[in-house]
Amino acid sequence: MSKMNDLERNGLTLSSTAFEEGKDLPVKYTCDGDNISPPLTISGVDEEARSLVLTMDDPDAPTGVFDHWIVFDILPETTDIPEGQDPDGTLGVGTSGNIGYYGPCPPVGERHRYLFTLYSLDALLNLSEGVTKDDVMVAMTGNVLQKIVLPTHFKRRGV
Repeated sequence: MSKMNDLERNGLTLSSTAFEEGKDLPVKYTCDGDNISPPLTISGVDEEARSLVLTMDDPDAPTGVFDHWIVFDILPETTDIPEGQDPDGTLGVGTSGNIGYYGPCPPVGERHRYLFTLYSLDALLNLSEGVTKDDVMVAMTGNVLQKIVLPTHFKRRGV
């Protein structure tokens, strides 16, 4: 079994009261709605964790993976991220230049996957606000204790 598979079978959970895993993301949380982040609930964080990292990306974007939300150095005690709020941490910059959540906005008629990914780390990253997801991923190397992915989908019906 690979190390990443071990990380994914470790008790860490990420869920939302707004959508079920693998089901459609409500329009409210997209560019066609209020463009606010959905509520998220975290549990099972390793007791050795010193920080959390949360990302949301679109692996189906025509130009490659599109980063919608990057937050790092989140307190490991965090259990709830309220709707429309960034967790208490440091914000990275998304593909569109956004700092903070940027809702799904695929081309009209296309159904894309969106992956909320949560990592627990045995270290703080201490990076500056506005770094890219690539910067965060490099800094995380060797420090990941746990990982969980909460997938969802969204298809724009028209504007």
